[in-house]
Parts: sequence; C-alpha cells; structure tokens
Amino acid sequence: MKHILGSGWQVKPAGGATGEAYIAQFGEEKIFLKRNSSPFLAVLSAEGIVPKLLWTKRLENGDVITAQHWLDGRELKAAEMSRDLVAKLLSKIHRSQELVSMMHRLGKHPVTPAEVVTKLEDKLDKNDKFRNEIQPFLHFLNTNVQNVHTDNYVVCHGDVNHNNWLLNDEEHLFLIDWDGAVIADPALDLAMLLYWYIPNHEWEQWLHSYGIQLTKPLQVRMHWYIVAQTIDSVFWHMDRGQIEQADYWVDYLSHLDQYIYH
Repeated sequence: MKHILGSGWQVKPAGGATGEAYIAQFGEEKIFLKRNSSPFLAVLSAEGIVPKLLWTKRLENGDVITAQHWLDGRELKAAEMSRDLVAKLLSKIHRSQELVSMMHRLGKHPVTPAEVVTKLEDKLDKNDKFRNEIQPFLHFLNTNVQNVHTDNYVVCHGDVNHNNWLLNDEEHLFLIDWDGAVIADPALDLAMLLYWYIPNHEWEQWLHSYGIQLTKPLQVRMHWYIVAQTIDSVFWHMDRGQIEQADYWVDYLSHLDQYIYH
C-alpha cells in the first residue's frame, strides 16, 4: 500500500473479516483504504451513504484500491439501532433507484426466495453436521416459498449488524461494508435488524419511521428471511471452523417459532 501513496505515509491494517482494509496516515491527514471494495462505492458516496470517496486506482495485477475520507466517529451500539436515524437511512437506501440501476449494470439480478433455498440446500449437502437441527427449518422455507412474494426488489445491504453503522461527530449516519449487497426483498434487511435489535412491541413504531406499516404479509416475509439468514450464519461459521459461533446460531434457530406467522 505504501508504494501507492508515496513516502511519508504510515499504513496499518484496519481489521475486518477480509483483511483487505487499511488505515493510512500522513501527519494529521488520515484516509481509509480498501482493496477490491464494492464497485458501486461511487454511487454510495454520492448519496451520502458511505464516507466520501476520494480516489480509485487500478493496480497492474487488476486489483482496485479505493481511498475514502476518514470518519471521525464511532460504531453504533446495539441499543442505538432503534433510533430514527437508522430507520431513515435504511429507508433511503431501499428507495434509491440509483443503487438498483448500478447493480443491474454490474449484471446483478434480484435474488428470489427459491434461489435462497436452493443455495442453503447446496450448503447443507456439503456440510451436514447440523442436518437434524436445520432440516425442519429448510422444510419450512421450502413449503412457504409461495408466501414470500414482493414486487418491490431493492438494493439490500445484507449485513446490517450494528458494527457496520458509523455515526460521525455531526450526527451523520453512514452504513459501511457493502461487499455482500444484493438486489432482494427489503424484508431481508428488515428481518435482521428488527429481530436482532428491536423489541417486538416497538416494530410498528420503528417501521413507521422507516416509512411503511407493519402488515401480516410483511411479518411473514421477515420471519421467512430471518430463518434463512440464521441457517446461512450457521454455515458461514462452519466454513471457517468457528464451531462455538455456529452452535450459537443453531440455538438461535431453535428459538425461532417457525409457525408464528404461518
């Protein structure tokens, strides 16, 4: 990274799951660097969803390095996910036609519920350690595919964990780490956020801030997606040998009443 910036810059890893992010500093100037970040970062930056994009450089080996303005701020705490700021930013993202258009230009197509189930079944075939625990929930997903319908496909972040929400000193909120973005039912993002962070009795008010009503069809879709996401989390940790974390999500899955909105 140093040869890209020139002499005088100090570069260190920024952490994260991919190991492709860095912090570079020259005196008081500080920037965030990432290798092969989401190709629609420029649109996200232009809409104020991520910190400002400063420049992009393509290396001889084909890798692309992006530099963003360093954010003086902090990650949101789990208890802060109920704030109107979160609901309004997610609503802005889900209503952005610019993001959808960019994803289409990148060759992305909407991820359907049927595709979600097929991918999970393929993963179970390759790693069946928790087959007995997961199979009943895969059956639930399969038998309810027809109940999970929407004509409103949007760009979903795919990992709305509180650690991915950054608040700067001026109370401007950003959502970072877009590597897993997809075109999908907005219920994919809403399910994760509401089930993980918002007490059930506050869902209606939170969704009001987001801009929609809590309806029975939305409840059905969100419950379907939280089951699917939880199964996928089990496989994600299994693939990385993180058995304790996989056990956590298997236990979480067992507490999801699969027929609560059936």
